[in-house]
Amino acid sequence: MDTKLLTGLITVAIIAVVLLMIWTGWRNRLKRQADVEQLPEVPEAPGTALDTAEGQYVASTTAGDWLDRIAVHGLGIRTNATLAVYPHGVLFDRSGAPAVYIPAADLTAVRQDSGMAGKFVEKDGLLVLSWKLGSHELDTGFRTRRAADKPALFESLQQLISAAPQTDPQSGK
Repeated sequence: MDTKLLTGLITVAIIAVVLLMIWTGWRNRLKRQADVEQLPEVPEAPGTALDTAEGQYVASTTAGDWLDRIAVHGLGIRTNATLAVYPHGVLFDRSGAPAVYIPAADLTAVRQDSGMAGKFVEKDGLLVLSWKLGSHELDTGFRTRRAADKPALFESLQQLISAAPQTDPQSGK
């Protein structure tokens, strides 16, 4: 057999095995995260945004574990997005994926960080929103397209979190 043909067949086989392993890993992650609650409904008429910025929705991870990407409900899909801050919550309008809405009462913190789940940038280059989805605590990363948009967006998010009524962990209200 020709060595070029044999090399090509081996390469194709290795690629096929790697793709199968990736698919199996993602499917198993979906099964492990089946207990993650459904996302809140996106408001039909959200009103006037306090602040918006275009950028990239990086991913959602388990809070405090920047490598544990949440795969269910499309939360692990990196897409271009617009982040809008409203008096009642935050809306990630994602391109090619369902929008993600986080009610203000579910937001717990916002910080600037340098990376999460496969996206690493300069110091404080990402906005990371910490929030509660039922019994799960999540971190969601967003990278603004223009660096000048980040300070105002960060300030709007901090004000929203400090003004929002927080839920009582024992009563759920």
